[in-house]
Amino acid sequence: MSNPTFDRIQADIEANPVVLYMKGTPVFPQCGFSARVVQILSHVGVPFKGVNVLEDMEIREGIKAFSNWPTIPQLYVKGEFVGGCDIVTEMFQAGELESLLAERGVTTKASAQ
Repeated sequence: MSNPTFDRIQADIEANPVVLYMKGTPVFPQCGFSARVVQILSHVGVPFKGVNVLEDMEIREGIKAFSNWPTIPQLYVKGEFVGGCDIVTEMFQAGELESLLAERGVTTKASAQ
């Protein structure tokens, strides 16, 4: 059965190497957890697409069902769900986020130098 919301999410995560479903925008995050993930991605120097779930209730509810993950933000790399704020923060602190990005072929500021 086709789900138009899932189709939109699938198209977004296939079209962009790194996608962050968040509350607010990368320039104006609307919650602390979204702001932290934006800060980490900016620090790593990875370009990403921010999707503001506050502007679209279908996406806001749909992304939770799509990933089977109850909270926002949600980070996707190369079409795969990575995790929310706590997981991304832990991966960043352990150096695993940069490794994951490198393994998936995503260029970061650090790897470009």
